[in-house]
Amino acid sequence: MKLYNEYSNFLKEKYGEKVYKLPVNIPCTCPNRDGTVGFGGCTFCSEVGTGFEMLENTISVKDQIETNMDYISKKYKARKFIAYFQNYTNTYLKFEKFKQYIEEAIIDKIVEISISTRPDCIGDEYLEFLNYIKNKHNINISIELGLQTVNYHTLISINRGHTLAEFIDAVLRIKKYGFEICTHVILNLPGDNITDTIETAKILSVLKVDQVKIHSLYIMENTKMGILYKKEEITVITENEYVERVITFLEYLDKDIAVQRLVGRAPKLGSLFVNWGMSWWKIKDDILEKMEREERYQGAKALQNFTIN
Repeated sequence: MKLYNEYSNFLKEKYGEKVYKLPVNIPCTCPNRDGTVGFGGCTFCSEVGTGFEMLENTISVKDQIETNMDYISKKYKARKFIAYFQNYTNTYLKFEKFKQYIEEAIIDKIVEISISTRPDCIGDEYLEFLNYIKNKHNINISIELGLQTVNYHTLISINRGHTLAEFIDAVLRIKKYGFEICTHVILNLPGDNITDTIETAKILSVLKVDQVKIHSLYIMENTKMGILYKKEEITVITENEYVERVITFLEYLDKDIAVQRLVGRAPKLGSLFVNWGMSWWKIKDDILEKMEREERYQGAKALQNFTIN
């Protein structure tokens, strides 16, 4: 039995060959940055958001895609790609600008458009347009929703600006259009424990999201969390505890949900804490080695495996 439903295999089965995601960076922000629901953004998020590995947002969408596509094509002989609108809240843009950027991404070899956003910023007008794009160009659409945790106390403390209710609402509305949904979670947020890990996996399984992306918390200089970390007002769990949380999360996660990653990466410049000073590959290896040794696997404790006698 496979240990977990790896995203790369999920894509290969879906498209018949290996598919690569190409990051796209457009000029946008988040409602918890500009005062709509708060200021400063999530307490763990730096001024550049998650865009530390992307091209500048002053470069056109088409040029960003073609530059990255050319590099990946030559390096891996890839033929199919996903245009991934990654940074900040992409559906928080004005509708006409959003349409423009999405249409620029529809070029040869792009088989899917993936859009990262917040659960409180995905309106029906945007979904209707994406459905039009899907049908007109025969191109798949996936939505990546940042949730991080189901613990509403933690959501407040990290200044997310939304609760679990907005996430559930977004999932239900997106599913009406048949778009795949990927949920982002951070399994070692200060304030969360193993019970939150289990409950997050259960809720994602009940909602039947299609994919999940697991992040390990990194702490950057000049962030609210960075200030608290330097004052020793927050602590981060050990690597061994993180490994156990990931495995427990997977055990309670529906076996059909594809897992995009088990641990995240972070920029070296300006970081106060990243992956316990270890390579993300080493942490991934630790997770898989423990799963194999202890005969633990994705879905082993998922809700559908329990019956009433």
